[in-house]
Amino acid sequence: MTRSELITSMLKRYPHLGQKGADLLVNRILGEIAQNLSLGNRIELRGFGAFSIRSRDPRTARNPKNGTTVQVDKRHSIYFRAGKELRERMNLDDKA
Repeated sequence: MTRSELITSMLKRYPHLGQKGADLLVNRILGEIAQNLSLGNRIELRGFGAFSIRSRDPRTARNPKNGTTVQVDKRHSIYFRAGKELRERMNLDDKA
Protein backbone atom coordinates (compact mmCIF):
# COMPACT_ATOMS: atom_id res chain seq x y z
CA MET A 1 0.00 0.00 0.00
CA THR A 2 1.36 3.39 -0.96
CA ARG A 3 0.84 6.66 0.88
CA SER A 4 -1.77 7.78 -1.68
CA GLU A 5 -3.61 4.45 -1.37
CA LEU A 6 -3.65 4.89 2.40
CA ILE A 7 -5.09 8.39 2.02
CA THR A 8 -7.75 7.10 -0.39
CA SER A 9 -8.64 4.32 2.05
CA MET A 10 -8.94 6.85 4.89
CA LEU A 11 -11.25 8.99 2.73
CA LYS A 12 -13.54 6.02 2.03
CA ARG A 13 -13.91 5.30 5.74
CA TYR A 14 -13.94 8.91 6.93
CA PRO A 15 -15.30 11.09 4.10
CA HIS A 16 -15.79 14.04 6.47
CA LEU A 17 -11.99 14.47 6.61
CA GLY A 18 -11.76 15.65 3.02
CA GLN A 19 -8.74 15.16 0.77
CA LYS A 20 -6.61 17.81 2.50
CA GLY A 21 -7.54 16.58 5.96
CA ALA A 22 -6.73 12.94 5.20
CA ASP A 23 -3.47 13.96 3.52
CA LEU A 24 -2.50 16.12 6.49
CA LEU A 25 -3.41 13.38 8.99
CA VAL A 26 -1.35 10.69 7.24
CA ASN A 27 1.62 13.03 6.75
CA ARG A 28 1.56 14.16 10.38
CA ILE A 29 1.41 10.61 11.75
CA LEU A 30 4.25 9.43 9.50
CA GLY A 31 6.21 12.60 10.25
CA GLU A 32 5.91 12.06 14.01
CA ILE A 33 7.06 8.46 13.67
CA ALA A 34 10.04 9.50 11.53
CA GLN A 35 10.96 12.38 13.86
CA ASN A 36 10.91 10.19 16.96
CA LEU A 37 12.90 7.43 15.29
CA SER A 38 15.52 9.97 14.18
CA LEU A 39 15.84 11.01 17.84
CA GLY A 40 16.43 7.37 18.80
CA ASN A 41 13.03 6.88 20.41
CA ARG A 42 11.11 3.61 20.23
CA ILE A 43 7.59 3.81 18.75
CA GLU A 44 5.08 1.29 20.10
CA LEU A 45 1.63 0.98 18.56
CA ARG A 46 -0.24 -1.52 20.75
CA GLY A 47 -1.76 -4.36 18.78
CA PHE A 48 0.21 -3.40 15.67
CA GLY A 49 3.91 -3.45 16.52
CA ALA A 50 6.96 -1.48 17.53
CA PHE A 51 9.56 0.44 15.54
CA SER A 52 13.05 0.89 16.95
CA ILE A 53 16.55 1.75 15.78
CA ARG A 54 19.28 -0.86 15.64
CA SER A 55 22.94 0.02 15.28
CA ARG A 56 25.10 -1.94 12.90
CA ASP A 57 28.79 -1.99 13.76
CA PRO A 58 31.42 -1.10 11.16
CA ARG A 59 32.58 -4.12 9.19
CA THR A 60 34.60 -5.29 6.25
CA ALA A 61 32.48 -6.33 3.26
CA ARG A 62 33.20 -7.65 -0.20
CA ASN A 63 32.25 -5.93 -3.44
CA PRO A 64 30.34 -8.64 -5.38
CA LYS A 65 31.36 -7.21 -8.79
CA ASN A 66 35.12 -7.37 -8.41
CA GLY A 67 35.72 -9.19 -5.12
CA THR A 68 37.64 -6.36 -3.45
CA THR A 69 37.10 -5.69 0.23
CA VAL A 70 35.56 -2.42 1.36
CA GLN A 71 35.08 -0.90 4.79
CA VAL A 72 31.43 -0.25 5.70
CA ASP A 73 30.90 2.45 8.34
CA LYS A 74 28.68 2.12 11.40
CA ARG A 75 25.05 2.71 10.48
CA HIS A 76 21.59 2.69 11.96
CA SER A 77 18.60 0.85 10.56
CA ILE A 78 14.92 0.74 11.43
CA TYR A 79 13.66 -2.48 12.98
CA PHE A 80 9.96 -3.41 13.12
CA ARG A 81 8.60 -6.09 15.40
CA ALA A 82 4.99 -7.05 14.76
CA GLY A 83 2.69 -7.07 17.77
CA LYS A 84 0.88 -10.17 18.98
CA GLU A 85 -2.50 -9.14 17.54
CA LEU A 86 -1.01 -8.40 14.10
CA ARG A 87 0.88 -11.71 14.07
CA GLU A 88 -2.32 -13.55 14.98
CA ARG A 89 -4.25 -11.79 12.18
CA MET A 90 -1.57 -12.76 9.66
CA ASN A 91 -1.79 -16.42 10.69
CA LEU A 92 -5.59 -16.86 10.83
CA ASP A 93 -5.64 -18.92 7.62
CA ASP A 94 -3.02 -21.31 9.00
CA LYS A 95 -5.27 -22.34 11.90
CA ALA A 96 -8.24 -23.34 9.73
